[in-house]
Amino acid sequence: MSFSHPLLLAFALLVAAGLTTGAVLAARRRYAVLAAAGVALPAGRRIHPGVWLSLAGVVLLAVASAGPAAALPVARSAGTVILAMDVSTSMGAADVSPSRLAAAQQAALSFVDAQPESVDIGVVGFDQGALTTSPPGVDRVATRAAVQDLRLAGGTSLASAILGSLSAITGKAVTVGEDGTLPDLGSWSSATIVLFSDGENGGGRGEDGAGAPATAAAATIAQNAGVHIETVGVGTATGATVEVNGYQLHTALDTDTLTTLAQSTGGSYHPASDAAQLDSVASTIDLRLTVATQDVPLAGGITAVALALLAAGALLTLARTGRIV
Repeated sequence: MSFSHPLLLAFALLVAAGLTTGAVLAARRRYAVLAAAGVALPAGRRIHPGVWLSLAGVVLLAVASAGPAAALPVARSAGTVILAMDVSTSMGAADVSPSRLAAAQQAALSFVDAQPESVDIGVVGFDQGALTTSPPGVDRVATRAAVQDLRLAGGTSLASAILGSLSAITGKAVTVGEDGTLPDLGSWSSATIVLFSDGENGGGRGEDGAGAPATAAAATIAQNAGVHIETVGVGTATGATVEVNGYQLHTALDTDTLTTLAQSTGGSYHPASDAAQLDSVASTIDLRLTVATQDVPLAGGITAVALALLAAGALLTLARTGRIV
């Protein structure tokens, strides 16, 4: 146990000790007077129990005034969360109002607001590449600004999203070797990637036309490091048409790709078809629980016990003598 005001504790205990000494001396004088008058008191009953209870309450109040705290293990959401935001051209589709990107941004902001200060949050925007727009940290203003400043550009590379997010988590560039060698990142089990995307996986760095091989390799790196990927599907199965370089292209939500990606790392897929549903995603994503030692204030509980003792002492004294003191 520690005390925020140890000098106050010493002073308060001295006062409590003085009151106790005074009560004992007063009881002895009373006993001597009664003994001189020929009145014998039962052994061990020179001081009434009500007085002892009151003195115990005073001592506890003295302890509470010093700001006691105990270092206890506390479970809490902690670690690092990377919001990987798809900014590819297909995210401009309006099958989710007002657009997929706008709805994803709204959901991401709700997610940020719902997280405790113990969670470091970073933002990675990705199309065919990935750029850390806000490194992991507790500055929620910077995080929100990074999410709001995202703009549409290019195609989609889920592999780039994963590798960029892992780079933000570890603080160093994470890539797949030219010979397919996967880097060993060590353990980052307190980190989670929350990936907002429509799942349409176009060619990216090191990918074929479908993007599957490099995406699987990137997901394996995350899995080996203990990093869960939670995917949030933005869009509808019906889809919509967007204009890209003067061409009309149809785009639709690819739930299979996002589900497979999440499950391969121990994460989950979270479907959503409109902005209202996306807002609720924050409460459905499981963050890691860690146990940390934290100083828990005890003054409130000790004060409550002290007041209860004082009240009990006063009632016993009143019942015996007809007066509180």
